[in-house]
Amino acid sequence: MKAKIGPSILNADLSQLYEESDKLLQNGADYLHLDVMDGHFVPNLTFGHPVVKCLRNKIKEAFFETHMMVSKPEEWVESMADAGVDQYTFHIEPVQGQVAKICRQVREAGMKVGLALKPGTEVEVVKEFIPLADMILIMTVEPGFGGQKFMADMMPKVKWLRDNYPQLDIEVDGGVGPDTIHACANAGANMIVSGSAIIRADNQKEVITLLKKTVEGVING
Repeated sequence: MKAKIGPSILNADLSQLYEESDKLLQNGADYLHLDVMDGHFVPNLTFGHPVVKCLRNKIKEAFFETHMMVSKPEEWVESMADAGVDQYTFHIEPVQGQVAKICRQVREAGMKVGLALKPGTEVEVVKEFIPLADMILIMTVEPGFGGQKFMADMMPKVKWLRDNYPQLDIEVDGGVGPDTIHACANAGANMIVSGSAIIRADNQKEVITLLKKTVEGVING
């Protein structure tokens, strides 16, 4: 299990997506967290597979995770695989009864599987799907908008996962930055999504390093 920092580009200047993404990677980002919203599961729209594919054409090596905040994640699997996505993270809430099937679909398309839970979803519901997943994402804000306040009351979910699945990759997303990273690390999160705290920082490298060292400090005891 490793500490990994994945900046969310949602708050970046999307007209400069390649330049902003490349800068984040040069400043120490371990992966890029790409927020895909459909205007249905969440009210906002962002971008789809054509934009991801264009970004992949310029950034060959980086690990891309798409966070699919969409009502029908099964419809985007093949196109995101074709776009060069490494991990396809989708929400279980809109696909009750289809989670295992979509996990297999994602795996067969050659991508890693991430399962995401909204704040109102009990963590235990994901238990039966953990053998099918590579990572569990605990949302620490309501999905769909950047810049929200961190929900500290989500940390018991992270701790429950870490206590029960010591080697599982556990990601947190929403309101995570220097002021909230200790709570995430202490609860057991090892994959950290941070948007505005990194994107808008005067020194991105300094913030990424701080987040990573905080998580590594807990992992290494």
